[in-house]
Amino acid sequence: MRTIWSGEITFGLVNVPVKLYGATRSHDISFHQVHDEDHGRIRYQRTCEVCGREIDFEHIDKAYDDGDKTVVLTDEELDALPAEDNDEIDVVQFVPSDQVDPILLGTSYFLEPVGRSSKAYVLLRRTLEETERTAVVTFTLRTKTRLGVLRIHGDLLALQTLRWPKDLKEVDFGPKASKISSKELAMSASLVEQFSDDFDPEQFTDEYQAQLRELVDAKLEQGDSVDTDETFGKDRSTDDAEGAGGGGKVISLMDALERSVQKRRGSDPSSAQQKGTKDKKDEQDEQDKKAASSSRKTTGSAKTSSSGKKSSSGKKSGTAKKSSTAKKSGTSKTKAPKPKKSAKKSA
Repeated sequence: MRTIWSGEITFGLVNVPVKLYGATRSHDISFHQVHDEDHGRIRYQRTCEVCGREIDFEHIDKAYDDGDKTVVLTDEELDALPAEDNDEIDVVQFVPSDQVDPILLGTSYFLEPVGRSSKAYVLLRRTLEETERTAVVTFTLRTKTRLGVLRIHGDLLALQTLRWPKDLKEVDFGPKASKISSKELAMSASLVEQFSDDFDPEQFTDEYQAQLRELVDAKLEQGDSVDTDETFGKDRSTDDAEGAGGGGKVISLMDALERSVQKRRGSDPSSAQQKGTKDKKDEQDEQDKKAASSSRKTTGSAKTSSSGKKSSSGKKSGTAKKSSTAKKSGTSKTKAPKPKKSAKKSA
C-alpha cells in the first residue's frame, strides 16, 4: 500500500507517530470513451480559452471567480499558508460514539504505528474501546484543514473524515403528520423481527457489476474485441496527427495558421524538388533548340562560299557580297575587290 501522509496523533502530552493509508477502493469496472466508428480513444486536453494552446500542469494556477473580478492564486502563495505545514492529527474531544451522525462521515483511512514501540498506539486504541468513545480530531491533508474521527477497526485505528456542518444542505420538506395505530406499529415491529440478523457485509454483492463483468469476459472469449495498441496507443495517434494534418488531434490556432501559410507558399520539400527538376529540363531543351538553329546557319554559309569560288570572274563581286552577308555573324566583314581601272589606262 502507498503511504498518503505521515505524522503524529497528539492528545495532551502524548504523541503517537503514524502513517496514513487509504482504506477503501472502487470495485467498479472502469471504462474509456472511444469513437464509435474506428474505436479510437477519446482524450480530453487542458486548453487555454485565450490563446487556444494546450497547457501543462506546471503552468496552471488556481483562480477564484467573484463575479466581475477573478483572483489568481499561485502555488507559492498557497504553499505559504500555515495550515500546509501541519503534520499532526490533533485530538480535540472524546465524545460518545452514538453522537456522531453517520451522515457526516466521509473518506476512511487506516493508521499504521511507526517506530520501534507501538505502546502509545495500542494504549489509545484500548482507551477508545473501553470507554466507548470516539476521538474528534483536526488535521491537514492535501492542503486542506479537515475534521475527522478516530475509530476502532479490528486491531487498528481508523481515521474517518467528517463533513463540516456548513456542507450539509438545509431542506424545506418533510413527512406530513400521520396517525399510527398500535396495531400497525406491532405489525411493523414483527416484520422487522423476521428480517433481523447480524450484519455481515460479505453476504451482499453488486449484481450490476457482476453481470457487467460476465458481459466483458464473454466478449473477450468470443473474440469480439479490438487491439489495444492500435486504438489506444500514443504512437499511432501521433502518426495519424502528422500524416493527416492533425487528424484526431486538437491543434492550436497558431499551428493551424502556420500550416496554412506553408501550404499556400508551397513549402512542401517534395513539390519544390519536382518543380526545380521541371524548370531545369525546360532550360536544357531551350539550349538544345538554340544550338541546332546555329548549326543550320553555319552549314548554309559554307555552301554559299564554295559556290562563289567556282563562278566566273565577272560574278566575283556578287559572290563576294553573298559571302560577306553570310559571314556577318563572324568576327569581321569581308570587303569586295575593286575593278582594276588603272591597268586599262596604262595600256
